[in-house]
Amino acid sequence: MRRTVIAGNWKMNMTPAQTKAFITDLAPMVAGMDKCDIVLCVPYVDIATAVEAAKGTNIKIGAENVHFAESGAYTGEISAAMLCEIGTEYVVIGHSERRQYFGETDETVNLRTKAALKAGLKVILCLGEVKEERLNGITNEVVAMQTKLDLLGISAEEMKNIIIAYEPVWAIGTGLTATPEQADETCGVIRATLAEIYGSEVAESTTIQYGGSMNDANAAELLAKVNVDGGLIGGASLKTDKFTAIVKAAN
Repeated sequence: MRRTVIAGNWKMNMTPAQTKAFITDLAPMVAGMDKCDIVLCVPYVDIATAVEAAKGTNIKIGAENVHFAESGAYTGEISAAMLCEIGTEYVVIGHSERRQYFGETDETVNLRTKAALKAGLKVILCLGEVKEERLNGITNEVVAMQTKLDLLGISAEEMKNIIIAYEPVWAIGTGLTATPEQADETCGVIRATLAEIYGSEVAESTTIQYGGSMNDANAAELLAKVNVDGGLIGGASLKTDKFTAIVKAAN
């Protein structure tokens, strides 16, 4: 039975002091909600504070990116070993903003994913189509190809530590949301592609989140769909009441 995962992606928000206050407030609000995994993916400078604040709670901490090299002359980058040593459990890889603004490609996403898995991190792997691709009716082809390229060389055993987040790029930060039917259909295409690569057992056991402007108002309807196993939450993850409402919907 695949696990529902609600993960907040804070992007470039929250200082360490704000992080401590947020988790202190959130923890009692989501205590006992154990029918889904709760993850906060926070900026690098907040991770140590977040890990400490989340001790003894049901909240797990993740990073928002990782480099594919173990070490070296990569100014400004962070390795998987560095993340692990400060208590990070999850990492977001391939988010549309990384692809759009920082030149991430399916090739580098694949390399980062392999590096994260090797270090023992759980990966939230993001993929999805842009508006022009949706309008031209090639969403299915795009997400199927991304799935194949991003997972190239990754074993069925390693898939146990990968969550896929389907994020229609046209719905990121725009307030637009795929309809529940669109989200379910495209997550179903990703699952069918996983079945093609790894077989039905891996496909049926892999958590596939929806990551396009899920919020407290639409979460229940999206999460009710058979192929939507959670959410990668942006803006709504910065408000304890809104994030709690989404976790509650998942429970």
